[in-house]
Amino acid sequence: MSKFNTRKVMPRYFAIIIVLTLLGVAIVGKAFYIMTAQKDYWLRVQDQLKHDSIPVKPSRGNILSCDGQLMASSIPEYKIYMDFQASAFESDSLWLMKLDSICMGLNDIFPEMSKEEFRQHLEEGRLKVTKSGAVGSRHWPVWKRRINYNTYTEVKKLPFFNMSKYKSGFHCEEFNARNRPFGSLAQRTVGVMFGEIDSARCGLELSFDSLLRGQNGLVHRQKVLNKIMNITETPPVDGVDIVTTIDVGMQDLAERAVIEELKEINGEMGVAILMEVKTGDVKAIVNMLRMEDGRYAEAINSAISYRCEPGSVFKVASLLVALDDGVIPGDTSYVIHTGSGVMEMHGRWMKDHNWRRGGYQDINIARTLEVSSNIGTSYVIDKFYGGHPEKYVQGLYRVGIHEDLKLPLVGYRAPIIRMPDTKTTDRSKYWSKTTLPWMSIGYETQIAPINTLAFYNAIANDGKMMQPRFVTKILKDGETVREFPPVVLKERIAKEETITMMQTILEHVVSQGLGRKAAPLSKAFKVAGKTGTAQIADEHGGYHSGTTRYWLSFAGFFPADNPRYSCIVCLRKTGLPASGGGMSGVVFRHIAEGVMAQNVKRLVDDVRDSTSVFTPDVKAGDDASSSYVLSRLGVKGKPAPAKPVSYGKYQVPDVTGMGARDAVYEMERRGLKVAIHGRGKVVSQSIPAGKAVERGVVCELYMDI
Repeated sequence: MSKFNTRKVMPRYFAIIIVLTLLGVAIVGKAFYIMTAQKDYWLRVQDQLKHDSIPVKPSRGNILSCDGQLMASSIPEYKIYMDFQASAFESDSLWLMKLDSICMGLNDIFPEMSKEEFRQHLEEGRLKVTKSGAVGSRHWPVWKRRINYNTYTEVKKLPFFNMSKYKSGFHCEEFNARNRPFGSLAQRTVGVMFGEIDSARCGLELSFDSLLRGQNGLVHRQKVLNKIMNITETPPVDGVDIVTTIDVGMQDLAERAVIEELKEINGEMGVAILMEVKTGDVKAIVNMLRMEDGRYAEAINSAISYRCEPGSVFKVASLLVALDDGVIPGDTSYVIHTGSGVMEMHGRWMKDHNWRRGGYQDINIARTLEVSSNIGTSYVIDKFYGGHPEKYVQGLYRVGIHEDLKLPLVGYRAPIIRMPDTKTTDRSKYWSKTTLPWMSIGYETQIAPINTLAFYNAIANDGKMMQPRFVTKILKDGETVREFPPVVLKERIAKEETITMMQTILEHVVSQGLGRKAAPLSKAFKVAGKTGTAQIADEHGGYHSGTTRYWLSFAGFFPADNPRYSCIVCLRKTGLPASGGGMSGVVFRHIAEGVMAQNVKRLVDDVRDSTSVFTPDVKAGDDASSSYVLSRLGVKGKPAPAKPVSYGKYQVPDVTGMGARDAVYEMERRGLKVAIHGRGKVVSQSIPAGKAVERGVVCELYMDI
């Protein structure tokens, strides 16, 4: 017999089942009610409590000079926003009471917009209806552009904005902006960033962008106890640093030399490249272009991308091929009859530059290059390669003037030296009877300056062609993670005796030929190289449009007896006078003398005498640190000058005599923007001291050593 009384137990089970059923129906009904009637309410709650996956940008790596100086680094910039759904807007009375003060303050900081425009803009964000139906934007931009840290702190001091961000809704986004401590120095090679989108535009910034950029991190945002908390899921990985081959001192020297000559000759473009012979390290690379306002700036990396007919610097490659092939003897016995400087070649007249003065008559191979004779070069090449021009072009390929350098810079354009083709219908590729003689003197080819320099560098390097190197290593947290050793493109471009002979000839070009202007005035070292003066086509591809444009160049190396550096200087100008030796050669000389002077190291004891005074020159500004250092070194400084006039917060200060850091600080703390020209200490300022400050106005500071 069963122990349980069925009549008593079953009603209890049925009661439980009924209760659970009713509870389930209630849950389903409540869920349906939430999904329909309360949908909008819970969507608003979701907006407040949802978890966002937000990428966190890493710090972009630095670009360093060869000696570790910063050429490009990252500094923080900010975009400022308002959250009009913050707790302070539960009642708009405080906002409306402070709005006039806020707009006046913003107008002082950002004078581009008026007080009324700021008021209209902010009110538009406060009254905006979001997709969820809530009133007030949660991420309304206060100012349309990024601002630096000093400006951000000024905005943060304004009424209402100075409250907690969770209460006022004032918040910011931080970005890594690119800063270039040396200004535009080597700008197109180091690279430029599109600031607003943090994207590399050109140069090493673009070529090494994936390494410099690093890897984004990830955080979740969650509302906890009425506060938004950032919870890191994946930390960002900062970008690496790259060490370039650029020498800041040599770069500055080369830029100044090019700009001075461009101003002197009213030139349109100037290019200079300085390379270390043994390694191929590019120590300086200049790309100056005349802008519409007349100033010179780096806008295009013409050194690697501007292909044109190189002119007479190409004659060295032509005669190197002939000497290396043995078609002409490597001594002075072979005589070329250039006559009076005019010679017909396949229906066209070839002329030497002095044809009006009777030409050079009979000259040998060495003298042909010394005086840059068009007839001498083209006669030799046409005579010995006219029947088989492909052998000449193959020789050019062999000596490396046509080599694809495979540079790690976007925009590099390899040379164009075409093979003979008489059947093509493409005019740019067609090979006529006059192509060979004119190609031999630097026409009918397209070569960028960097390729010409790599060829001359190979001659200086006893025939070994090096790939131009721009980056030596990659650093991570100060440790080397990858190195880029020198790359040899060709072990030997010609026979040893041919290279030695050409080195001697190029030295004679400077000592007793048309390259005399490139010779250093001090006579402390010798220079070897070759001049070039070529007419270049206009924008329509013609040469006879009424005004003649010239490509002036000088390529060579120094010291001639033990080459350490090779260099090419190219200038473009319109009209006469135009001289590769007399213009580009002068720039080459300035660069060579400056570089060799930097390498001269003398002991102080060698020049000390009883009248020597060794008192450091300390710039004006905050001198507390310098005074402490001098006192610790036991150096007695010069008597302090009279105390300068003190200027108020709303007056332009007197920053003459100060270094860049102190001068910029004094200007920017008063709301002025600063543009610096030159290096050293401030010698003059565009806005006089004592004048009332106008926020946002640019003050030009002119500095000198």
